[in-house]
Amino acid sequence: MNIFCVGMNYAQHNKELGCTLFSQEAPVIFTKPESALLKNGKPFFIPDDMGRIDYEAELVVRISRLGKCVPQRFAHRYYDAFTVGVDFTARELQQRLRSLGLPWTLSKGFDGSAVIGQWTALSELPSAGSIGFRLDVNGSKVQQGNSADMFFSVDAIIAYVSRFFILRTGDLIFTGSPAGVGAVSIDDHLEGFLGEKKVLDFYCK
Repeated sequence: MNIFCVGMNYAQHNKELGCTLFSQEAPVIFTKPESALLKNGKPFFIPDDMGRIDYEAELVVRISRLGKCVPQRFAHRYYDAFTVGVDFTARELQQRLRSLGLPWTLSKGFDGSAVIGQWTALSELPSAGSIGFRLDVNGSKVQQGNSADMFFSVDAIIAYVSRFFILRTGDLIFTGSPAGVGAVSIDDHLEGFLGEKKVLDFYCK
């Protein structure tokens, strides 16, 4: 199973990180190893040697069939469900790596850094181009987004990623984070919602 992630896909998130408000020419893609996957409400254990760890709530897409070089007009045939996920980021480490021109892997791909909630079938949701989601921390809303606000749509991302990687059934795509990221602390309670349906619920330890 592959975990593909999209960076800098929402304008206001880019702004809060000091990046451009404008879209990139192509999606920014990075990957996480399978050991990063955390699911079924299991707690996230905050690393004690990596500095500040930020939550980044994202729509996550589940790939449902094998595909390579998928045309964008057919991309909707290659996924079947969505959930809310959290792309945990070791922010200080990421900034240091970026300043040196090095890859983000260590700051993004550590164990447990790709949290996913329960899946909701695409048939139960509005168009993939207009799916609302949010993240609450300790009962307060901290992030809210909609796939309509992404620079690159789900279909565009799938078409792009499949140019370089074979998509396989069960692969995941984290589609990018809206504004509102912040640091987590021990005992924080994170809940993710698709519309008003809670699909993600876990604690930090």
